[in-house]
Amino acid sequence: MRTIHQDEGVDWLALAMFLKLERVIKMLDSKYKGFTLIELMIVVAVIGILAAIAYPSYQDYLMRSRRADAKAGLLSLQLAQEKYRASCVQYATTINSASANYSCATGNYTLTHATTSPDQHYNLSVVTSTATGTTYTLRATRNSTGLQSNDKCGDFQITQPGIKSIINAASGYTGANCW
Repeated sequence: MRTIHQDEGVDWLALAMFLKLERVIKMLDSKYKGFTLIELMIVVAVIGILAAIAYPSYQDYLMRSRRADAKAGLLSLQLAQEKYRASCVQYATTINSASANYSCATGNYTLTHATTSPDQHYNLSVVTSTATGTTYTLRATRNSTGLQSNDKCGDFQITQPGIKSIINAASGYTGANCW
């Protein structure tokens, strides 16, 4: 029998790992053939607990992310109101998604703008405009059949001076933590 010396270029680490792996495979083949029912039940229970904790947090995260849709729609509508006011003597009193032929001189103060938010989770409207047309309040109302219908922040509003608020919100929710 020939002996192998260390200087002959043998990868000793690879040889040691191979021998250990061979022992592990033999041990698994002879002793263990699968998982027990208890082990599987423990895994199912752990997954169930994690899902019970994670799912409500995920739903809350989705609600919060969709609120950006209302904010984007309101800010776009506010910008359109300011552009409208630059051409007319007052702010628009209504909005219409179709191309409106308005004339400031005839008193048809309809703004051409989408009536829904960009992702259509909210309906946009001009809820108040003074008789002189110097101020306005814009509202993003949750779509009653949409994904945001149960959002606890309610509906969003912004006024001509830029005051942001919410209405129809659940108890404990304020404009500060929803906007």
